Amino acid sequence: MIFIETNRLRLRNIDRKDVDEMFDYRNNEICSKYQRGQTTDYDGIVALAERRKDDKLTMEAPSLICVAQKETDVMIGEIVVMPNEGTISFGYTFSYKIHRKGYAYEALSTLMEYLHDHYPEWDYVCFTETENIPSKELLKKLGFTDMGYLPQKGSQVFGKWLRQDTVEEIASNVQPIPASASNPGLK
Repeated sequence: MIFIETNRLRLRNIDRKDVDEMFDYRNNEICSKYQRGQTTDYDGIVALAERRKDDKLTMEAPSLICVAQKETDVMIGEIVVMPNEGTISFGYTFSYKIHRKGYAYEALSTLMEYLHDHYPEWDYVCFTETENIPSKELLKKLGFTDMGYLPQKGSQVFGKWLRQDTVEEIASNVQPIPASASNPGLK
């Protein structure tokens, strides 16, 4: 199922044909450097594609969205939409082959605008590693605000379209970035 199309992209369900591309970028050190808990073995990605091939883009359950080039329908990345009690969090990984070409911005901005049109009362958050400068720059370009470091997530949290009670809750839990998080060589 195609969820959304842009000038260059198609956001759709993952398919068995996407496994090789997903395996390639998930096992590339540039893409995997800041990822936690992603399936990287081939059989696991095959099983993931099979499990998630019929995901629906609703607020009832998480969904895995394949980002494919519109012209070729080749997968170039993935976005996970995770709704939970009035908050939508996003995770994303894009292939090293297309970094710095605006594809992540195009996919995420279009998806988030679509979701915000349909779910305007929901909070939108993303978590990123403190060292992941490209992701932090992307989130700022998307209009997210750096809310600070959440120790329980071991990540910086970025928010957009947040309710005041959510802002206050996040603010009460953020702490300074520990030296070991801002400089992994100090661990």
